Amino acid sequence: MIAKFSDNHQIGLVATFAELTASNFQGTINALCWYRELDGDFKEIVAKLQLDQNITEISAKDLLSLELTEMGDIARRIILTDLKLLTDFGASPSLNLIKNYQRDEELDFISTDVYSYHVDRSPVATDTFLCTYYGASSDILPNDQAEQKVLIPEIREKLKALHDGSDAEFEEFLKEYFFDLHYQPKPGAKPTNLGLGHLWKLAVDHPQQKVLPCVHRAPVENDGEYRLLLIC
Repeated sequence: MIAKFSDNHQIGLVATFAELTASNFQGTINALCWYRELDGDFKEIVAKLQLDQNITEISAKDLLSLELTEMGDIARRIILTDLKLLTDFGASPSLNLIKNYQRDEELDFISTDVYSYHVDRSPVATDTFLCTYYGASSDILPNDQAEQKVLIPEIREKLKALHDGSDAEFEEFLKEYFFDLHYQPKPGAKPTNLGLGHLWKLAVDHPQQKVLPCVHRAPVENDGEYRLLLIC
């Protein structure tokens, strides 16, 4: 797997959390991976957590309340360490137990939910961190293998039909409803799956960003299986 990541021109590999946070994106690299092969039984944790809604945030207190086997406890300590590392760094990590995300079915010609390839945008300099401990994991796509949906003529014309205003106002309309954040894979595109246990840093679209934002998507969940995802 590590060879697969190192062969991708958009991915940079690091060996520690300190290196992950200190390393900058450059050139075509807009995804950094702290590659890890984790011990522990994360499935046990998922099986013992309570899902209150389709996406349930899990606190450190929730984790500590679980009665776990030795392997389950190893997995728990890894998650708690990751939460502390990110919090001490100044991030606001969230550990989510996920059944599924809400689907965007309002328009039949364009989707703006997280299952669609998209980039993250922020008004301030920041990065997206994520790690899937259990379940299906996200995909990323090189920017040269993705096409912004609002630039696809048939989609753009349908969006224009929904908007009554000037061209400048139309561009603001696309941003207001997040249409401009979403992408469609080009023919022959080769996404990279982010795998389990690796902690990733993905480039976000913000005013100080020097690289293209990372195009990514949430996976379709495996039947009957929850996901355990750390994200911030």
